Amino acid sequence: MSSRAAFLDRDGVINRKALGNGYVTCWEEIHFLPGIAEAVVLFNQAGFRVIIVSNQRCIAKGLITMQAMNAIHRQMCDWFAAAGARIDGVYCCPHGTQPPCNCRKPAPGLLLTAAREHEIDLNASWMIGDSDIDVEAGRNAGCKTARLLQRNELATSSPDVTATSLLAAANLILRREKMAIPMPCDGACNELG
Repeated sequence: MSSRAAFLDRDGVINRKALGNGYVTCWEEIHFLPGIAEAVVLFNQAGFRVIIVSNQRCIAKGLITMQAMNAIHRQMCDWFAAAGARIDGVYCCPHGTQPPCNCRKPAPGLLLTAAREHEIDLNASWMIGDSDIDVEAGRNAGCKTARLLQRNELATSSPDVTATSLLAAANLILRREKMAIPMPCDGACNELG
């Protein structure tokens, strides 16, 4: 039986984007955004699988190895578990922009692989990101989409939902899916369409 998923981009959705070279290359550079554990718990309680899908070009640039990135992701999953939240999988594209690959968002490869491995119905799933590339990847995979915006930022990609945080997006998505929401929206929500 197929399940639905909340696919989450990592940098800018779960943790703050890195300063300096723009890449998170060690655990100490992970700074979680407010409300993310609560958002993941909401998805868990609603029966969504929660899967992180992230472009990590820093691997292709030689700034970090795939093994070290996997260790960061294991620690991230452990952090969520300690907060009572479950991450079902983490998928990342280690490639640069050239030559093109089928896993670097906006290509849908990461989502398609996760869907196959976790028996996910992509049409019943959501891709949540902080860039138009994330929205495009979700659409390319057949998902509904949510875009996290900075204050005063406008989405140019016409996502199904916009919000300023993962928690606000989770509340909107669950409301749209007509699922019980145990926590109120933090007030930074907006739904398009």
